Amino acid sequence: MRTHRIDRPADLDVVRESYDRVADNYADMVVTTGIGDIRRHPWLKASIDAFADSVGGLGPVLDVGCGPGTVTAYLAERGLDVSGVDLSPRMIENARRLHPECRFDVASATELDLAEASLGGVLGWWSLFNLPREILPQVLGMFARALKPGGHLIAATHVGDEDLARTEAYGVASVSWTTHQWRPEQLVDLIEKAGLHPVAELRLPADENVGPGVVVMAKRLG
Repeated sequence: MRTHRIDRPADLDVVRESYDRVADNYADMVVTTGIGDIRRHPWLKASIDAFADSVGGLGPVLDVGCGPGTVTAYLAERGLDVSGVDLSPRMIENARRLHPECRFDVASATELDLAEASLGGVLGWWSLFNLPREILPQVLGMFARALKPGGHLIAATHVGDEDLARTEAYGVASVSWTTHQWRPEQLVDLIEKAGLHPVAELRLPADENVGPGVVVMAKRLG
């Protein structure tokens, strides 16, 4: 039994079913348009490269909310011992189809059972914004405990002051999830309270595809 149990989001099943419905469209979008592929976005690629350089040789890396596995596969190409998890079984089916050389499993961020100091790195790459505001700190605390001293977390999310209810996404008009937006300073504060030391922050303006975002990298000290 886990020492630190994480509350189960009330909308977890609805969110899982919604991502199952958009999974095929999303995977196709990444492949055909490059949206979501860090290779097409220099600043996001630079952030992931810095993360890879920082955690190389420290041990296993876990991509939490990996979607169709694009970033997981990129980190594997960089030589990391990386695996991905996602709450959507259909997302994981796409990840395994597109990247058969990588390891993927079905699991929500709130369902993980991570051993203390077992990971060299953790990613919450545009994947934590569906977590309710009272649950995200619990998940960040779990990530902090799972990191080895010197291990790093990289998290990216949408910036704003509101919670946005989504009923359409990626060409599918029957989804139901909430995008919990955070101010950059709020996210940094949560990461610090989880026990990690922020080492870098990248703020991204809105573009034609998505609103403003923030990337934060943080380290577990000894």
